[in-house]
Amino acid sequence: MRIWLIFLVGGLATYLIRASFIVLGSRITLPERVERALRHVGPAVFAAIVAPPVVGTDGLSNRIPEMLAVLAAGVVAWRTGRVTWVLVVGMASLWTLRAVGL
Repeated sequence: MRIWLIFLVGGLATYLIRASFIVLGSRITLPERVERALRHVGPAVFAAIVAPPVVGTDGLSNRIPEMLAVLAAGVVAWRTGRVTWVLVVGMASLWTLRAVGL
């Protein structure tokens, strides 16, 4: 029973934190400097998630499919600017390259 209470309280806390941004977001204006800085959070987080699997710690020679998939996704990002297409092309490229044995 205790574990369910922990799940419930954790879920409720997460929901309230996220809802506060929606409710308070229209009432609070951030300084221009903060808004400019926040524009870089998404790309920084994405790079932090993508870099370790691509670069790794065992050398780049084992990461050829990952590097080629990131390159393909980067070209799509540059040409379209659409995150959905970047993810689709990147993952499809990775899976295809791994399937053919690279």
